Amino acid sequence: QVRLVESGGGSVQAGGSLRLSCAASGKTYVVGCMAWFRQAPGKEREGVASITTGGGHTDYVDPVKGRFTISRDTAENTAYLQMNSLKPEDTAMYYCAAGVLCSLNAKSFAYWGQGIQVTVSS
Repeated sequence: QVRLVESGGGSVQAGGSLRLSCAASGKTYVVGCMAWFRQAPGKEREGVASITTGGGHTDYVDPVKGRFTISRDTAENTAYLQMNSLKPEDTAMYYCAAGVLCSLNAKSFAYWGQGIQVTVSS
């Protein structure tokens, strides 16, 4: 009932920037939160950032604070993740998620995008 499509990934040198986009469609009125998760090979999925769709309240995992910014365009039902000062340890598959309430726990989210690769080289 909610479809999420990510775009904007790719490869970048350490210190560079990327912006990920997540476009939601379908029954978007059920979505109270959009979030970004990432998963590197051999590691568990990690919540990166979340934002409430109504009030714009944000939360971040400690390793990205000060470098990443999550935002949303309510009119376009789109969430963004601006990633600056990228580090090799940011390399992962990044997933957009949507649900009713915000957290950085993957179990809180009912809808997921297909994932998009971000690679940061040193």
